[in-house]
Amino acid sequence: MHIDVKLLKACAKNKRKAQEKLYEACFLFLMPICKRYHNNEQDARAAYNVAFLKIIDNLNKLDLEEVPFAAWAKRVMTNSLIDEYRKNKKYREKISKRDQERELEYHSTGVKNEAESNFGESSIMDLLEYLNPSTKRVFILYVIEGYTHKEIGEIMEMSNGTSKWHLSKARKELKVLLEKLEKIKLQNLAI
Repeated sequence: MHIDVKLLKACAKNKRKAQEKLYEACFLFLMPICKRYHNNEQDARAAYNVAFLKIIDNLNKLDLEEVPFAAWAKRVMTNSLIDEYRKNKKYREKISKRDQERELEYHSTGVKNEAESNFGESSIMDLLEYLNPSTKRVFILYVIEGYTHKEIGEIMEMSNGTSKWHLSKARKELKVLLEKLEKIKLQNLAI
């Protein structure tokens, strides 16, 4: 993503038209990051808007000769999402393993409906929704965002060992989920 320096300078001067253009230019690049952290479009858009305001508010601090705008904006977006996670940590709903298993049992009962036929084509990102929130966040930060365990520990206020444990747990649970999905696909093919 390349953004014109003139546009960024106009945004820093609070030119509304320029800010609107920047919003639209960044949307396709930054919105997928929000979708990794949120289960629905509305929450992802709300998070994007909050983070975009931080980008606009801090544009005057950005030295374009040292740091490319795209990398800086991605970092601001990710940090904003992490801040939101921390703020809402005590209020988040915890999904128990039993509830996850019930959901998987429902999908594997052989009842054919549109949701189940599409479920077989789901991506890893869809499967992440079955992980508990902390495990999901660690997996996203490590595998997708490229953070180290030390950085994840600082971000999520946990030890490096706990971060490694969550990553290991995510990989094991995703492996089990993929195996179950493969069985469902094979059962559906046999029918």
